[in-house]
Amino acid sequence: MAVADQTYMTKPRRWHLSSIAGTLGAGFSLTIAVLVALPMLVIAGFVLLPAGDVWEHLASTVLATYFLNTAILIVGVSALVLSIGVSTAWLVTMYDFPGRRYFSWALFLPMAMPAYIIAYTYTGMFDFAGPVQTTLRELFGWGRADYWFPPVRSVGGAVLMLGLVLYPYVYLVSRAAFLEQSICALEVGRTLGRGPFRVFWNIALPLARPAIATGLALTLMETISDFGTVQYFAVDTFTTGIYRTWLAMGEPVAAAQLAAMLMGFVLLLVVLERINRGKRKYHHMSSRYQEIRRQKLRSLKAFWAFLACLGPIFFGFLLPSGWLLSKSILYPESILNTAFPKLAGSSITVAVVAALAALGVSMFLVYAKRQDDRRRKPVLKILAIRIASMGYAIPGPVLAVGILIPFGYTDNVIDTFMRETFGISTGLILSGTLFALMFAYVVRFLAVSLNTVEASVDKVTPNMDRAARTMGVTGIRSILRVHVPIISGSMMTAVLLVFVDVMKELPATLIMRPFGFETLAVRAYELASDERLAEAAGPSLAIVIVGIIPVVILSRAIGRSRPGQRPGQDG
Repeated sequence: MAVADQTYMTKPRRWHLSSIAGTLGAGFSLTIAVLVALPMLVIAGFVLLPAGDVWEHLASTVLATYFLNTAILIVGVSALVLSIGVSTAWLVTMYDFPGRRYFSWALFLPMAMPAYIIAYTYTGMFDFAGPVQTTLRELFGWGRADYWFPPVRSVGGAVLMLGLVLYPYVYLVSRAAFLEQSICALEVGRTLGRGPFRVFWNIALPLARPAIATGLALTLMETISDFGTVQYFAVDTFTTGIYRTWLAMGEPVAAAQLAAMLMGFVLLLVVLERINRGKRKYHHMSSRYQEIRRQKLRSLKAFWAFLACLGPIFFGFLLPSGWLLSKSILYPESILNTAFPKLAGSSITVAVVAALAALGVSMFLVYAKRQDDRRRKPVLKILAIRIASMGYAIPGPVLAVGILIPFGYTDNVIDTFMRETFGISTGLILSGTLFALMFAYVVRFLAVSLNTVEASVDKVTPNMDRAARTMGVTGIRSILRVHVPIISGSMMTAVLLVFVDVMKELPATLIMRPFGFETLAVRAYELASDERLAEAAGPSLAIVIVGIIPVVILSRAIGRSRPGQRPGQDG
């Protein structure tokens, strides 16, 4: 009887402790979500505040230009990345032609080239004083007024630069979608007498539409948040306006309101895509997957397919990389100097710390949700993960403004209190420090790590956990001994992706970095802004080399993504 009473008394206690743990997990998850959402909340809070005469000045002088140039970038980059990304993905997936096997992964390479770096290289090559125009003038004896050459530093040039390096986002998702489609659906179209183009346009493209829309959304988020390219090309957009209003004019309220308008562009893009999709569903017509039998192209068709795939790689990666490499060899002082090791060390340090911090936060959120998945629907934790995933949609300048305003206010409150109470000035504790910069990195790129980890953890089945419990392995030990060996590859992928994104990040770093702190991206931007393009080649080339790492990982993962594919078969 005593034993029965004891058992009866312990059950409520165990349930109570589990509930407390679940409540604490939900509380911590929501706290993280609120911190990630802090920049957006701050920007939203400043929308209705009066900005004084500066807003009237902006509205009467440059605001229309911001709208126009941003709209041109959105339309132009959309057309370019869709035409390049979708067409090349279809070619390497469904056709066989010389070089196809190499193009399937090489088409990812421009992703390693930041837009602002390709802008520097093309300016160095094609500007008036560059080797191309100089050679033309020497060959034909032309003067400045004797010929016309397309201006690189223009809104059209910015569209071209961004399109060349951002099309891999669309190529990536398009190729994955085409690989996952059932061949049966395409063969039905052929039996109905539809040619290759009509099969692509009427069957394959509609099935891949949601994936393509996702890639396009990512591309446009990167486009409207770009700073280095448009600033260097003197193209006034919302990003350059935020930077100028915040730092040059010293007007945080007006900068926040410009940031809110930029966020409105992001939300508008998402809403328009949802409205356009409506209630239509996009399902595969068969669950049967067969080996892809690629149609072999010959003669002229093979030649055009070869050129269609080579062009984006050549102009988006090989040509600018070759220019950077040649300048680094001709001017070795751009790398072999006392400042370069410090720049590389600073960049690598903040990138590693930010990547590990993002991984840690991602692991906590995912496992806090997984803990309750089988007992009850963890609504709060699911909501926390969804909010935490929104950070990637926040442009760098918006993120910087949304963080610096509350951090600066907190610093002023603390400093005022310490002065009045103890006569001590605390200075900057949060804003203008590495802590604020690291916080910005984690908020900006948490979604990259979170999505990678969440997809991998879902592959750990409940039966694996049950088997571990039968052997007495539970809790943290179960995660370390069972889960980590299974998801270690995805964890490493998440770390590498965030690492490279941080290495390339420019606008948030430029605005939020502590005084005297520089990274490779900042140094390359400063040298290029001073027209010292040859000296900017060294730091730029280092960033590109680091960026190749995730390209290799992504290409291998996409190539193995087709269901039922044999090991070693090329996707």
